[in-house]
Amino acid sequence: MSHIKLIKSAQDHESALMRLMSLMDLDPQPGSAESDEMDVLALLIEKYEEDHFPISKPDPIEAIKFRMEQQGLKNRDLIPFIGSAPKVSEILNGTRSLSLNMIRKLSSGLGISADILIQLPEQKHAIQREVDWQAFPIAEMRKRGYFDSFNGSLQELKEYAAEALSDFIGSVKSGFNLQPALLRASSHLRTNDKETDPYALWAWQIRVLQKAAEQKLPCQYRAGTVNLEWMQNISKLSWLESGPLLAIEFLNKSGIHVIIEPHLPKTYLDGAVCMGIDGNPIIALTLRHNRLDSFWFSLMHEMAHIALHLDGNENWYLDDLDTQGVDDIEKQADDMAREALIPQSIWCRSSLSSAEEVRELAKELQISPCIVAGRVRFESGDHKKFGSLFRDKISDYFQR
Repeated sequence: MSHIKLIKSAQDHESALMRLMSLMDLDPQPGSAESDEMDVLALLIEKYEEDHFPISKPDPIEAIKFRMEQQGLKNRDLIPFIGSAPKVSEILNGTRSLSLNMIRKLSSGLGISADILIQLPEQKHAIQREVDWQAFPIAEMRKRGYFDSFNGSLQELKEYAAEALSDFIGSVKSGFNLQPALLRASSHLRTNDKETDPYALWAWQIRVLQKAAEQKLPCQYRAGTVNLEWMQNISKLSWLESGPLLAIEFLNKSGIHVIIEPHLPKTYLDGAVCMGIDGNPIIALTLRHNRLDSFWFSLMHEMAHIALHLDGNENWYLDDLDTQGVDDIEKQADDMAREALIPQSIWCRSSLSSAEEVRELAKELQISPCIVAGRVRFESGDHKKFGSLFRDKISDYFQR
């Protein structure tokens, strides 16, 4: 075997080609030194040519037209793959891009490799993921401004759902780690017997992370900040006229994000806790029940998760607080939230049967009487108790 070296120049390439051709003329026996040399030269030449003479990817539209010509197809024959005659014309003249949905149908129907038809990076990423893009509540997400950068119609958004949703999910770090197949591994889910829509839940989580990423806090959260005494001090803000807003301001100034994001249909969420990409905790509230007492209990419950369970990992705690008989983690958070609002030692000695008694206990604890009345209603199961009294709406403080 003659001396073989890496091919680094055009001259090396030419010399290697000449040597390879001379060896091929010899027609060496397999396993001989000349045969081995020929194999090594072929590999070196192939590598050099890949690096220096790359073959350009075929144009997707030209590939479609070529296949049409091969099979004698007319524009109308593409309607089953693309959707309508106007869309076919727009695709073929280059004024409309292929959607991933179209690419899948064209690849299957015309036998064109999807790799050739893919034009956008997000399409390449989307096609590699096992996601049912049409399972997302796209219409509701669009209505709520989840796709502000998309200017087309709802029908167009559904056609380009894979691309739009890939951008949406990819806008936050580890967004694809929250997909339904990984939900049980990444989340602690407190839910009822109703069937939760996992794609709606995923979309809601991404929206919360987006909003938190846009929110700049004045400081980093210090582990151990949230404890029972700290929570009790915050609960006293409910005594003030602007209590909910003051509580959120206080939490923000302690390095905790608070995001208000209404729940999506079939998610049954009241709140959630997770860690943000900035390393600070996020409390997300849906305000699903438009009551002041519900806001304060939800807030305290999520704060309890921070105090007891959130340890800096990527786990989510997702809560439907209507659900009873839950696991130890949720019972711990419920107990701490109740203790922060009304200490058990005080609650046990209280007999609250009138509106005046509710007001007196609220004054003693310096908390909103709505919280006291809400506890009475919950524990008695009589949600009509006190009539129209103590039913302040949380929507009076936030734009829904």
